[in-house]
Amino acid sequence: MKTVQVRNVIIGEGRPKICVPIVGQTKEEILTEAGSFAEFPIDVVEWRADWYEDVFDTDKVLETAKELNTVLKDTPILFTFRTAKEGGEKAISNEAYQNLNLAVAKSGFVDLIDVEAFTGDEIVTNIISKAHDFNVKVVSSNHDFDKTPEKEELIRRLCKMQELDADIPKIAVMPTCRRDVLMLLDATLEMTESYADRPIITMSMAGTGVISRLAGEAFGSALTFGAATKASAPGQIPVNELKQVLDILHKSL
Repeated sequence: MKTVQVRNVIIGEGRPKICVPIVGQTKEEILTEAGSFAEFPIDVVEWRADWYEDVFDTDKVLETAKELNTVLKDTPILFTFRTAKEGGEKAISNEAYQNLNLAVAKSGFVDLIDVEAFTGDEIVTNIISKAHDFNVKVVSSNHDFDKTPEKEELIRRLCKMQELDADIPKIAVMPTCRRDVLMLLDATLEMTESYADRPIITMSMAGTGVISRLAGEAFGSALTFGAATKASAPGQIPVNELKQVLDILHKSL
């Protein structure tokens, strides 16, 4: 299986990497939060730009991305505009979504961008292709905040992201019961063993799904999300505790 390297971090090798979100609304909040991350065990920082009050002003987005890059130094940055239809803070047209992601990828201030897989195949493949031209990696994602699809559907979605040439397919789903968490983990294992040729990220959300954020290495998920300050999704746990569990599991496998 291929790994994905962003700066000095290799995703898909060793223990799952820890990604921490920034959800500030102003540039000052974003940079202040980033400045506090030095004391935490963080591998990747996700800038959730849909929280940013000036996200529809591309010049201000690029200015903030540049300063964020400076503050975070060698820590890789994942740029994410999570759309309202997938649980994000703001709605956006497909054209604006494409233009924003390409402008940020072209800037050189981020290492990865998140592209929602079901935005439309033509748009998604165009963003992925051009991001690769800019030497930026792509996480292709899908989120279901209402339910957990059946195992076969979870695998189908992950395979589709792989076919679209995303570097890292990602899926996050909401469990309605504990068996949903088992189904997500089972789908992750089957995807990893039978179909994946690159790292994948999977998670079951909320308190019921916390085990999926901890046991990724045992089932095949290569990155997990934790909270340094404010969580960006239900079920994220404090990053220090997250690393302790991941390290223990890694040593036992």
